[in-house]
Amino acid sequence: MKLHDLKPAEGSKKNRKRVGRGIGSGTGKTSGKGHKGQNARSGGGVRPFFEGGQTPLYRRLPKRGFSNAKFRKEYAIVNVNDLNRFDADTDVTVEVLKEAGLIKKVKDGVKILGDGSLEKSLTVKAHKFTKSAVEKIEAAGGKVEVI
Repeated sequence: MKLHDLKPAEGSKKNRKRVGRGIGSGTGKTSGKGHKGQNARSGGGVRPFFEGGQTPLYRRLPKRGFSNAKFRKEYAIVNVNDLNRFDADTDVTVEVLKEAGLIKKVKDGVKILGDGSLEKSLTVKAHKFTKSAVEKIEAAGGKVEVI
């Protein structure tokens, strides 16, 4: 077999349909769109979920419930275990956490979670703390400051 013998698999290559190219093509004159009407016009057709003027499903169904998504606060989270990388008696602030690469964006604040254990005494300054995080930081001889 040589390079000039290579051919694509049978049926893998199809020619595009050229509409409006004479009656012999099979899609001449009206180009497969029929006679007149909304769908025959350029830019014609209906939007998605349009039901021909009937009240659409999304309007027939009652509105239910409440979503807190608009009002919820999203915190950048850091576990107590991750604070072990800092030297003892260090002030751990939001800027220090950012420099260390523990958080990327501050969002609505920083929250310290109590996963893992802490071996060093640190002064941790953040927006929120869980109860277990406060206990572990204070047990290690550190301090907690809410910003």
